[in-house]
Amino acid sequence: MWVRHFPVMDSRNASTMALNDKQHDKKVENGAAAASGGSDGGDEKSVVSYWGVPPSKVTKEDGTEWKWNCFRPWETYKADLSIDLTKHHAPTTFLDKFAYWTVKALRYPTDIFFQRRYGCRAMMLETVAAVPGMVGGMLLHCKSLRRFEQSGGWIKALLEEAENERMHLMTFMEVAKPNWYERALVFAVQGVFFNAYFVTYLLSPKLAHRIVGYLEEEAIHSYTEFLKELDKGNIENVPAPAIAIDYWRLPKDSTLRDVVLVVRADEAHHRDVNHFASDIHYQGQQLKDSPAPIGYH
Repeated sequence: MWVRHFPVMDSRNASTMALNDKQHDKKVENGAAAASGGSDGGDEKSVVSYWGVPPSKVTKEDGTEWKWNCFRPWETYKADLSIDLTKHHAPTTFLDKFAYWTVKALRYPTDIFFQRRYGCRAMMLETVAAVPGMVGGMLLHCKSLRRFEQSGGWIKALLEEAENERMHLMTFMEVAKPNWYERALVFAVQGVFFNAYFVTYLLSPKLAHRIVGYLEEEAIHSYTEFLKELDKGNIENVPAPAIAIDYWRLPKDSTLRDVVLVVRADEAHHRDVNHFASDIHYQGQQLKDSPAPIGYH
């Protein structure tokens, strides 16, 4: 009896499975049709997922569609160009002098390699400049979890800095295209710098932040030289990339010079934040004891 009915049972199960598969395929097809139905002319490709995560539709203040996925309208801002660019932390302690001369030593090979190619220089250096904020934020995040304590907002502040530096890179990628050997250089320099800064931050956060403070001072100098070359006409003052116009809320007719101005202002703010963080440690306190300058642009 069992032998006689087994093939029937098996075929029944097989037909049930096939029916379920067909129903599932039909649902996916219907979902794909619904997802593609809202796109303009079928150019946009929508991802159909079992998890039901809907694609977000974001618009600008004027109602037009927001086209950037790497940042949102509420993350944009107008740069504060009135910030004092001449501020400098005079090194007095041994760690300060070590940080200062380390940064000065790193500048010489950079000057030799890039010379007057400030577009490539900016693009390449931003691949490194976004590392300290990420490393510092990551280590503070882990420290907060280990010690069951809040961070005073410094995790968010440092990650904001890393994101802002990354947006500098996204902007300059539209201006200068890296060669293959420059891409290889990024792998080498970023790998060395990430691990070196990681160890430095573990051993001495005040030294790590002081190094970044001096790096930002050098960045201000580099962008000032960039502006001089633009003003002399040695570098073409091309229209500003669209991503920069939306990120910094620049006028539609902005140029590369306007972009360099706002990027330089960002670097000055990062200079202040990192020297401030180092001063907190020098005064025997923890970062969590002082409110973080979140949104300081």
